[in-house]
Amino acid sequence: MSTVISIASEADIPALGALVNGAYRGESSRKGWTTEADLLDGIRTDETGLKAMLQNPTETILKYEDAGHLVGCVALEKKGTELYLGMLTVLPEAQTAGIGKKLLTAAEKLAQEQQCQTITITVITARHELIAWYERRGFRATGEKKPFPDDPRFGLPKQKLEFIVMKRELNEQADGRR
Repeated sequence: MSTVISIASEADIPALGALVNGAYRGESSRKGWTTEADLLDGIRTDETGLKAMLQNPTETILKYEDAGHLVGCVALEKKGTELYLGMLTVLPEAQTAGIGKKLLTAAEKLAQEQQCQTITITVITARHELIAWYERRGFRATGEKKPFPDDPRFGLPKQKLEFIVMKRELNEQADGRR
């Protein structure tokens, strides 16, 4: 089998939850560079939240499978002419294989199909390496910041956390050129 990017369904919820929580939190996440284990305890998402996302007509979760195994995913939500991108996740052991870039490309294609003009993301300000990764793909900080949710369903912060909002115009190439 080869690699496939497709739309997730409710049948994928247990695997999506295990992937996302394992990639961001706990000891297993330390095998990759996207870990939030030093910043947050608790879980990144739960099955109830994933089900709500999949049942929302404005949201889509794309999954990346390799030989039938879930290796990555990304959550997308259409908000007018903007596509919000979140929960970009790659299995820690596979994080240097270009899967994140492939999921980002698939997200951009979906955004264009839905006549979106921008893709917006939020990144924890303490995640300097992740901010730099998105900047290399054409995202720019908007200057807007948002508080981290005070809700244990999204994790238990070990320090004060906030998000920066980043945006990429879809008529620009990944390196920022028009």
